[in-house]
Amino acid sequence: MSKKVREACESHGCFLLVCDEMIPKGVREEFFSNMEALFDLPEERKMKHISPKPYSSYSGKSPVIPLSETFGIDDVPLSASAEAFTNLMWPQGNPPFCETLKIMSSKMLKLSSLILKMIVEDYGIQQHYISDVEKMKSSSNSRLIKYKIPENNNDSNTGLVSHTDKNALTIICQNEVQGLQVLSKTDNWIELEAWSNGRLHAATHRVMMSGDKERYSFGLFTMPKEEMDIEVPIELVDEKIHPLRYHPFKYGEYISYFVSNLKENALEVFAGL
Repeated sequence: MSKKVREACESHGCFLLVCDEMIPKGVREEFFSNMEALFDLPEERKMKHISPKPYSSYSGKSPVIPLSETFGIDDVPLSASAEAFTNLMWPQGNPPFCETLKIMSSKMLKLSSLILKMIVEDYGIQQHYISDVEKMKSSSNSRLIKYKIPENNNDSNTGLVSHTDKNALTIICQNEVQGLQVLSKTDNWIELEAWSNGRLHAATHRVMMSGDKERYSFGLFTMPKEEMDIEVPIELVDEKIHPLRYHPFKYGEYISYFVSNLKENALEVFAGL
């Protein structure tokens, strides 16, 4: 299984995983129902969720992606941030929302850690990199996203512009409404790289909306801590086939650089050799 996971990440940058035994359907349905109540709150209430960190606040009514609203919440599984966020949105409290948010975040963080360990082990890399994966358990971002019903069905109904994620691993769980598309190697959109020296790559993806139902998705973004040093393991360097492509850097400095320019080739410009 580790080999299949690694090969999927190398070839496509993503894969579909069915794991009802880890997150039962009933839990997912309850959580998405609770998400609807969250996004139905008044705009002025939602705008109270602000953070100095990128992707950790409320974002809505963007002219670039007018169909989507997003909440980003840091370190839900390992802190009191779920309670703080819930009490900010519902001063009277909302235990069902808070509990399902913690359950979903914790389960998906556990799954993320397992996948990362499988990749490390299949590459046959030194054991200390497993401890780096463990450290990432304390650095995650839970993202709740609503995609609104488009006014009409055409190619301009972009729920999320095409991009690649800049963290270590992203897991997305969605309701029954489709829309996530991944760019194939043949440059076709189909439904559905520093640490590894470019062997693993992030899939370019987007969300396109159609139909008459709203789309809700929940993402768990696992990432290194800002002060963590990112360096290519020597096992992944081969002067003939895989020469060293990136110099060591701190993850936080790279993210600050990316946020300042938002260019997809930020990694190559920032750390490329």
